Amino acid sequence: MTVRPLARLLLGTFLVLAGLSHLFWARETFRAQVPEWLPLDVDLVVVASGVVEIALGAALVLLHRQRVVVGWVVAAFFVAVFPGNVNQLVTHTDAFGLDSDLSRWLRLPFQPLLIAWALWSTDAWRHRPGRARMDA
Repeated sequence: MTVRPLARLLLGTFLVLAGLSHLFWARETFRAQVPEWLPLDVDLVVVASGVVEIALGAALVLLHRQRVVVGWVVAAFFVAVFPGNVNQLVTHTDAFGLDSDLSRWLRLPFQPLLIAWALWSTDAWRHRPGRARMDA
C-alpha cells in the first residue's frame, strides 16, 4: 500500500471513530461545541454529525473508485464544522482538552490540515473544478 491510500485509510478510520464518539462516549463534549446561534436541537446536531462522520469515514475506506468525489465531500464537511471550532474559541468553551484561549487558537489551523489531508489522500486536488486538463 502506498502513502496516499494509507493516508486515506487512516483519515477514514479517524472519521469513523470520531463519529462513534459523537454517538457514544463523548456526546456531551460535542454538545458543548455546537454554537448557540444554530437554530437546531443540539443533540440532533451532534448525532447527525456523528452519523455523517461515520458515513464519510466508511466511504473513504470502501469507495476507492469514487475517492475524488468523496474527498471533496469530506473537505466540504470539514469546512462546514469549522464554525464549531471558532465558536469554542469565542465562547471560551472548554472541550476536548482545550481549556485555554491559546489552546483553542492553536486548534484552528488543524482544520485546514484536515481539509488538505482529505483532498490529497483522495487525489481530489488534482481533479479540482476549473483546472485545465492537458492531453498528452
